[in-house]
Amino acid sequence: MFAAGRQWVRRNRALLWCVLVAAWEAAWGQLRYSVSEEMPKGSFVGDVAKDLALELPALQDRGVRLVSEGKTQYFALHGKTGHLVTAERIDREQLCRLLEKCLLRCEVIIEGEMQIYRIEVEIRDINDNAPSFREKETQLRLNEMTAPGWQFPLSEAHDPDVGRNSLQRYELSGDEHFSLSVQAGPGGDQRPELVLAKALDREEAAFHELVLRASDGGEPSRTGTARIRVAVLDANDNAPAFSQAEYTVRVAEDVPVGSALLTVTATDADEGMNGDVKYSLKKVTDMASEIFHLDPKTGEITLLRSLDFEESNSYELEVQARDGGELFDTSTVTITVTDVNDNTPQISIRSTLSEISEDAPPGTVVALLHVQDRDSGPNGQVTCSLDDGIPFRLEKTFEDYYRVVTAEVLDREAVSEYNVTVRASDGGSPPLWSSAVLSLRVLDVNDNAPVFAEARYSARVAENNAAGALVLTVRAADADWGQNARVRYRLWEGRVRGAPLSSYVSVHAETGALYALRSFDYEEVREVGLWVRAEDGGAPSLSSNVSVRLVIVDENDNAPQVLYPPSASGAGWAGVELAPRSAEPGALVAKVVAVDADAGQNAWLSYELAKATEPALFRVGLHSGEVRTARVPLSRDAARQSLVVVVKDHGRPALSATATLTVVLAESVGELLSELGSAAAAAGEPSVSLTRWLVLAVAAVSCLFLAFLLLLLALRLRRWRRSQLLAAGSGALRGVPASHFVGIDGVRAFLHSYSHEVSLTADSRKSQLRFSGGSCCDTLPARPPPDEPAPLLAEDADGARRADPAAPPVSSSHHACSATPPSPSSLSFPSRLLCPA
Repeated sequence: MFAAGRQWVRRNRALLWCVLVAAWEAAWGQLRYSVSEEMPKGSFVGDVAKDLALELPALQDRGVRLVSEGKTQYFALHGKTGHLVTAERIDREQLCRLLEKCLLRCEVIIEGEMQIYRIEVEIRDINDNAPSFREKETQLRLNEMTAPGWQFPLSEAHDPDVGRNSLQRYELSGDEHFSLSVQAGPGGDQRPELVLAKALDREEAAFHELVLRASDGGEPSRTGTARIRVAVLDANDNAPAFSQAEYTVRVAEDVPVGSALLTVTATDADEGMNGDVKYSLKKVTDMASEIFHLDPKTGEITLLRSLDFEESNSYELEVQARDGGELFDTSTVTITVTDVNDNTPQISIRSTLSEISEDAPPGTVVALLHVQDRDSGPNGQVTCSLDDGIPFRLEKTFEDYYRVVTAEVLDREAVSEYNVTVRASDGGSPPLWSSAVLSLRVLDVNDNAPVFAEARYSARVAENNAAGALVLTVRAADADWGQNARVRYRLWEGRVRGAPLSSYVSVHAETGALYALRSFDYEEVREVGLWVRAEDGGAPSLSSNVSVRLVIVDENDNAPQVLYPPSASGAGWAGVELAPRSAEPGALVAKVVAVDADAGQNAWLSYELAKATEPALFRVGLHSGEVRTARVPLSRDAARQSLVVVVKDHGRPALSATATLTVVLAESVGELLSELGSAAAAAGEPSVSLTRWLVLAVAAVSCLFLAFLLLLLALRLRRWRRSQLLAAGSGALRGVPASHFVGIDGVRAFLHSYSHEVSLTADSRKSQLRFSGGSCCDTLPARPPPDEPAPLLAEDADGARRADPAAPPVSSSHHACSATPPSPSSLSFPSRLLCPA
């Protein structure tokens, strides 16, 4: 059983080896086919699609094409079937007449994958050529004294076919005096020789006719014939003899045309015509006859055309020397051609890309190259290289095939186009080289986001701008190209004072210009912060943002607004102030209060006294607006002084407002009312009745206040009597301040605030209410604090009893404003009667 297994292994070893070789060749992208010569156009050679596992529908999409070596395309790739077919009728003898094995090479190139597959097609020989002789008839002259056994080399037949279809045997027929001997040459060729088998006798036969037949081994066999005519001559003692039986010469392939390669020499001992020797080529190929020339007289061999080592590196000639008596001798001349580095390397670009994406991974194939040098030895050894400093490298695939691949990731923004120079140099001395340039454009990939020219933008915008005015322009650049570099701008949506940002500003999508959609008002919006986004046109798009700060610049578009004194309505006084005639210089009379809605310098206010009844009597603080006496009022000064104060800001141009004050020089309220009454009388009856109603209103309010106090007191006493509790202590009376205004011609002014002191005891009949003079505030608070509700009289009697049973009678003192003024005799007036709220 073990022996049977070993026998099976031996039988299948050859098959296994063939399978391994085929797998190795497929892995390296090489296919081998064979086809007979002289097949009609379109004949099947091999199934390339199947052998390379290519899908038929994708052949066209993947850009599969066939490239053949040489100028003639002998094969084609069928696009629908994927079959390799013949494109021309192939004659093996014409293509490979000097080669035992005829191979044609081509490449299948897949453009989409930048893959190359080499195909070798062996052209099989068919017996389409019969053996043929270069000389159809040969004339021989032999001396009748020639001894039997003499041998004469005959011209060989030529059959361009190979193998069994080539020349196989020679046959001689025609005469018993001659026989045929076939000798084997150094290259395995057959060399026929005519052998003299029987002595000649000219008297018996002067001529002998022979037929030499050459046959090949084809099925059916083909033959060729040559006629030999032998003439028998009279005796001749000496035949020509060459100095050497074989001549050998080595010639460089670049030897010039016309050069003498060597000279053969033959001598004849005879004299006269029998000693005259002539030279001729007897056995020579058609190619050799076109390259070499033999001088028939001198025996000099010269060069007719240039030698080519790559075409043939050796030639063998058979030279014959014949004298006048038709005696001859033969010699062999071997000419060996030595290689010279006369061929530059040839670079063939089988496939190349004209453009590549910048995000192509390292190792992406850019070009497929075939490099060859027709020289041999070191002269034919080629080395390829690329320029330094470029992101590409060369890789050798198989034999003379190279591919250019990317060595690293490309960056179009750094280099947008490459001219890759491939250099091929041989190993000769000096070396020869050639080059090829690959132009490669790098396609853009959207790998760069737009970048703004500035890290942040800011602009100052004057208020009251025109709607649609250009505010500023943001600019962003994208290092990419084409659509990937097209930048568009848009706003990030936000809100300003509750309104959408897009209602305030807009940005032009193409230019980045920022426009104001409405007129800004500094008093409403002082600053607008927003974000502008820049997006490129890539897919997907990349973007970046930048902050924009718009600062609204104030303009002097608001005039000062006078808060006090208030403006007059109708015909009347804007404000009434009281100034005692005994006032000292610098005494405060009034204060003009004004504000400006603008900001900065536009809101700085200054006050000037524009008009006055007595200009020298009053002065106005430039920045405070305080109206003070400039001197002591004199008796001759009018009781009622009218002042016009101008309030100006510091804008350009400056805006202003006026305030009108009426200052009454009086020592008491009576004088004030008298003066006001007289002024009203002077103004007409409506003013007198108005004053009368004002006085009645003040009196009515005072009475109501007293009645309210009495009512509260009665309620307290009632509760006390119901509880039959005796008040032992005293409670504090909390007064409620009240601000009272007397309106005179629509003008409200403060009256004096007075203090009312109330003393209460357990016996209500002993309680008393007393008025005491109070002081009026000099300044008016901006916003009075809210009053806290509190009882006007003492705290709850029960609470007081619990706190201190032995408390004294209630005595409370509190300042409150009286609605009904006391008699003038009991009042002492301060320096001013009216103060701003």
